[in-house]
Amino acid sequence: MKPIQKILIANRGEIAVRVIRTAKKIGIKTVAVYSDPDSQSLFVLSADEAYPLGGTDARSSYLNVDKVIEACLATGADAVHPGYGFLSENTDFAKKLEQHGIRFIGPKPHSIEAMGDKIGSRILVAKSGVPVVPGYEGQSQEMSVFKKEADKIGYPVMAKASAGGGGKGMRRINSPEELESGILSAKREAMSAFGDDRILLEKYIVNPRHVEFQIFGDTQGNIIHLHERDCSLQRRHQKVVEETPAPNFPSSLKSKMAEAAVMAGKAVQYEGAGTVEFILGESGEFYFLEMNTRLQVEHPVTEMTTGLDLVEWQIRVCQGEPLPILQTPPQKGHAVEVRIYAEDPKEGFLPSIGKIHHLSFPTREDLRIDSGVVTGSEITMYYDPMIAKLIVWGEDRETAIQRLIECLSETIVFGPKTNLQFLQKLVSTKEFFQGKVSTHYIADHEVELLKENTKEELKFALAGLFFSSKQNVDPWNA
Repeated sequence: MKPIQKILIANRGEIAVRVIRTAKKIGIKTVAVYSDPDSQSLFVLSADEAYPLGGTDARSSYLNVDKVIEACLATGADAVHPGYGFLSENTDFAKKLEQHGIRFIGPKPHSIEAMGDKIGSRILVAKSGVPVVPGYEGQSQEMSVFKKEADKIGYPVMAKASAGGGGKGMRRINSPEELESGILSAKREAMSAFGDDRILLEKYIVNPRHVEFQIFGDTQGNIIHLHERDCSLQRRHQKVVEETPAPNFPSSLKSKMAEAAVMAGKAVQYEGAGTVEFILGESGEFYFLEMNTRLQVEHPVTEMTTGLDLVEWQIRVCQGEPLPILQTPPQKGHAVEVRIYAEDPKEGFLPSIGKIHHLSFPTREDLRIDSGVVTGSEITMYYDPMIAKLIVWGEDRETAIQRLIECLSETIVFGPKTNLQFLQKLVSTKEFFQGKVSTHYIADHEVELLKENTKEELKFALAGLFFSSKQNVDPWNA
């Protein structure tokens, strides 16, 4: 297969900068596409070429398939990297690119379609022997059928939209009395968000963890996993902190989940980077949640502990090359990632727009910054207000957390309000340090987490982590 000569990045911000960095490293030209508000953005200035899409919001620019294909043809790009979000899981886009002889750096459309439907993917992976959450994914959407199935599953149950993701169209239903209103509410939100109001029911797992596995496949049929990521700290189903290796994670359990992740990939003859997400119960039972058929926002923690460049792997697989290695590589050390957002935690985490008057991060070898903005950039109302991802590496988990707290305290953002202090508070808690958090932790402790951090609290957390790293004991119980 002919090597790729020029990649158009159908995305913006930090992921566009990230893809450009790897493309430059391996000698491939890049094209940035941009909307009117992004004309002076870092990713536009970083690419070899830039092409205006016009428009302001995503729908009139980055989500406009015809405009993006027009940009490919005008610039001579022979491949498209979609990043994540936007068009990354859009099968029509991938198919249209194929029709124009342009390669889509991602899985084949049939894999995206198979995993894009929660009902269909549950049935598919279950046939392959992958455990799924007990539930109902039948064709009937009659309320009488939902009532009968919910009784069989046992309350509480979770109503979930079959299409889409991001927590939209999901409702916890605690009792038969809540069933009808919960189902109807989930359906309304699903229709509004995805144009598809089909609902499935699943058993609600109490105090679960969210553990996902990075998998990679090539065109020769090879599929391996690249270890797990623990993404249990979430707010409204959106990940806030990610780390690898997962804490308190027995090797026997890891082996079983990794095997299930690879089985899920093989069920759809997967090619490229994918993530198989599991829900992990308190007693060690685990179930398939969904598979994301794209690069994940949290992929840097995997790269920090394996030394791999997953974007380079994506490009090589797209060119028809086999995976560079056919065995899961060992992990070195521990990595934690947090996402710094321009938002106001005290106002319900509403986006905080405006000019960034000053932005600076500490400089150290064990810290990676993935960002699409610099001092002088504008956070606008049109797009996701993420400022940067901080990814910190340490020889062990305690060291990584200690360095993360230090880095957060040394990060300076003047301009929009941010979640910096909220993150400091979160990663300084006893429960996070002990690796004893569930996906409900932030919701259950939100009031406490939104209190002002005192210098004494941060000093205590840092001292505790330093002490534990030297003495190998839990400082909160010492």
